[in-house]
Amino acid sequence: MRMMARISNPTVRGNEAVSDGTNARLIQEMVQRWQPEAMYFGVIDGRRGAYVVFDLKDASDIPAFCEPLYQGLDAEVDIFPVMIAEDLQKGLGG
Repeated sequence: MRMMARISNPTVRGNEAVSDGTNARLIQEMVQRWQPEAMYFGVIDGRRGAYVVFDLKDASDIPAFCEPLYQGLDAEVDIFPVMIAEDLQKGLGG
């Protein structure tokens, strides 16, 4: 199922993660493991943030996605299903 993750991390821990390479390593590991359809980086509520669109094969994969972010960045992670226009059209019977 196509999912979108909204990820933000505290400034102090984010500064440390940028300086010690944790941030870059976690992004690289995320790309390798989840092969996201899209990744967007910016500011969320005044913090470093990202939106990641990826395929979640099973709900049991949620901890594997979230835990590295929780443990490595003290991140807040929201995950929710999303659709592209074709999915919406199909769902509406069109």
